[in-house]
Amino acid sequence: MHPRRPDGFDGLGYRGGVRDEQGFGGAFPARSFSSASDLSHWVTTPPDIPGSRNLHWGEKSPPYGVPGPSTPLEGPAEEPFPGGGGGGVPGQSTEQLNRFAGFGIGLASLFTENVLAHPCIVLRRQCQVNYHARHYHLTPFTVINIMYSFNKTQGPRALWKGMGSTFIVQGVTLGAEGIISEFTPLPREISHKWNPKQIGEHLLLKSLTYMVAMPFYSASLIETVQSEIIRDNTGILECVKEGIGRVIGLGVPHSKRLLPLLSLIFPTVLHGVLHYIISSIIQKFVLLILKRKTYSSHLAESTSPVQSMLDAYFPELIANFAASLCSDVILYPLETVLHRLHIQGTRTIIDNTDLGYEVLPINTQYEGMRDCINTIRQEEGVLGFYKGFGAVIIQYTLHAAVLQITKIIYSTLLQNSA
Repeated sequence: MHPRRPDGFDGLGYRGGVRDEQGFGGAFPARSFSSASDLSHWVTTPPDIPGSRNLHWGEKSPPYGVPGPSTPLEGPAEEPFPGGGGGGVPGQSTEQLNRFAGFGIGLASLFTENVLAHPCIVLRRQCQVNYHARHYHLTPFTVINIMYSFNKTQGPRALWKGMGSTFIVQGVTLGAEGIISEFTPLPREISHKWNPKQIGEHLLLKSLTYMVAMPFYSASLIETVQSEIIRDNTGILECVKEGIGRVIGLGVPHSKRLLPLLSLIFPTVLHGVLHYIISSIIQKFVLLILKRKTYSSHLAESTSPVQSMLDAYFPELIANFAASLCSDVILYPLETVLHRLHIQGTRTIIDNTDLGYEVLPINTQYEGMRDCINTIRQEEGVLGFYKGFGAVIIQYTLHAAVLQITKIIYSTLLQNSA
């Protein structure tokens, strides 16, 4: 329900660079510079592209490969700076490598968040809604064991069910936010000169978005926790059908214990808004620390060209990783309550997370959010709010490993192309 990609990250786009220099070389192929000030206009202005020659902030790059003040530039106009190595302006191959690497880094992060981590999400949700469970799976060791049991008895589909519906929920969330912001004065982004009114309107937009996506989130939750043993082969748009049916009161029959959507608005919006606020604060804070650390390393003249290029891509990914981790950990008890309220009365059959086989029905009778919190605390204890927490540890361990592997591959490619 929450897109994890940072708003400011763009793996393909960066400004300036070769385009300006090609225009310089094509429009003035034989122009000579009579003074160092003319030359400095093209050499010392710090470009903001990865792989810039200005490796240390505030320091002028040596005019390597540029003729003297009184010597006209030579060579074809299409390629004023051939090659691209040796500290000069990066050539076309380096530029293409940077673009490809930026796209690959973003794709690897998306793949990890939405595909590789999905089995952890499935098991985590099943543990959260299983009030029968005696084993809480608070550590990754028991989670790995139960995952192996599910895969052995039901096949790989047991751990990848409902993945298509999670993408649909993300699409509905993004689409609803865009449509609401277009037809209302509610801002989709907060400017640097923000004020309390602007923040309130922005959070109102987020709240309305979560309300629109709420029935589809309920349908997606059912798909991810429903046991594969009794599960029918549903289509990819079944989530949309069930969400619309939940709104108009049609579709699969539910029990009388089903909570109306109006009673689910407050916990759903509360969880979504708090998740967004915590993620935004953590992300900004981590980015500020990383930028200061990068600035200090530049001043200390200890940054290599490879590290400069890495600094262009990885800070926002690391900040997004830290923001998602902190918000998921902090709001895990509230998420447990939210999932139990959404699943109640839907006649859902889940897997037995104690044994790894057999199925269990969901027959809770919570009257609302407060009653759910009190019942969990009395019958399951405080740790009952953290059932399945070991899956979160596995999920973010995998995410961190993929980011590190991607960084190593990217560094190797940059060093080989240098």
